[in-house]
Amino acid sequence: MSQLTDEELMTAVSKGNLDSMSFLFERYHLRIFNFLCQMTNGDRDLSEDITQEVFYKAIKYKSTYHGGKFASWMFTIARNSLNNHHRKKKEKIDRLDDVAYKLSEVNNGKHDDLSHLSLMLNKLDDQDKELIVLNRLQEIKYDQLAEMMGSTAGAVKVKVHRAIKKLKTFYFQD
Repeated sequence: MSQLTDEELMTAVSKGNLDSMSFLFERYHLRIFNFLCQMTNGDRDLSEDITQEVFYKAIKYKSTYHGGKFASWMFTIARNSLNNHHRKKKEKIDRLDDVAYKLSEVNNGKHDDLSHLSLMLNKLDDQDKELIVLNRLQEIKYDQLAEMMGSTAGAVKVKVHRAIKKLKTFYFQD
């Protein structure tokens, strides 16, 4: 079973073989968690909760999987789950307050390159941040991102390039 592709395993799950989901969980739970952690500004508890919800939904809605890239399908569920969480809680994060708080941490000497990058990612709007996290950190390919976002690979590539350009501006500005 462990030699099967993600798509073959999910097809087995959709046909009722729920044991196959354990292999998919092992392959994807850290990737989903890391993506959510980035998107929630490091809120590990929230990221864990939503990661569990993502796998619950994958099992609950297994019949909606009709082939295609499994990674795209899972990250779409993750994105939608995070958006639903924000919608339900009506959480509006004031980016300026968040950045000011993190800047004070930086000034207190708790700064390294990774935290600086994370800080600069938080300056981006949610769509740009999401594109960079999915493409560069989670290594989701342009065609898979296009499938997730209902766009074309070329359009997604341009958006990622523009988001990286913005990130570079923020990163080297500070």
